[in-house]
Amino acid sequence: MYFIYGDGGTGKTSLVKQFVGHKLLFSFDLSSDVLIGDKNVDVVIFEQQDAANIQGIVEQMIVRAIANPKYQVIVLDNVTALQNLVLANINDSKDNRQNYQALQLWFRALGTTLKESGKTVYSTAHQLDNGTAGLNNDGRFMADMNEKTFNAYTSMFDLVGRIYLKDGVRMIDLNPELGNHTKNRLDTRKLIKADELIKSEKGEK
Repeated sequence: MYFIYGDGGTGKTSLVKQFVGHKLLFSFDLSSDVLIGDKNVDVVIFEQQDAANIQGIVEQMIVRAIANPKYQVIVLDNVTALQNLVLANINDSKDNRQNYQALQLWFRALGTTLKESGKTVYSTAHQLDNGTAGLNNDGRFMADMNEKTFNAYTSMFDLVGRIYLKDGVRMIDLNPELGNHTKNRLDTRKLIKADELIKSEKGEK
C-alpha cells in the first residue's frame, strides 16, 4: 500500500503508470487527464451530485472493485478532496470533536478494507507547508488532511512519501527522521527518484 502527498503539478497521479496490472482509479479532484488513453487504467470520476452520498458510494464501489478480478490495483486520487467531502456530510453534529472522530473512524475503516483486500493500493493527497521554523525544513511538510485522520488511514500503509521537485527532478522523501510524516516499510530507501517508486523485485503491496 502506497500513499504519496505533494503539491499540485508534482506528478502524483502519473505515478499510477508504474504499478503493474489493471487499475481502477477513483478521481475526487478531476486530475486524471494525465491518464487519458492509458488502456490499463479505468477511471471513475466523482461529480458534485455525488457529494451528499459520497461515503456510501465510495464504500460500494470499493467493495465491487475488490471483488472484480479485472483489477489488481485500486487508486484513490485525491484523498484530501475525499476528506473534505466526507467532513461536509458529517458536520451536522454540534460537537466539532465528534465530527472529526467520525471522520477518523470512517477513514480507518476504509484503510482496513483496502488492506484486507489483497490488492495493490495507491492513494494521493495534497500537501500542507507549515513554514520553516529553524535552519532546515525538518517537519515542515505534511499531507493536507486532519492529522488524526491521516494517521488512522495511513497506519495500514507500507509506504508514505512526499513528492517534490528539485532541480527539475521529481523526488520522493521516505525518511521519517526528517519529520515530514513519511515511512518506508518495504525496503531501506529513504530518498528516491519518483520514477523509481516501484521496485519490480519487491513483492509487497
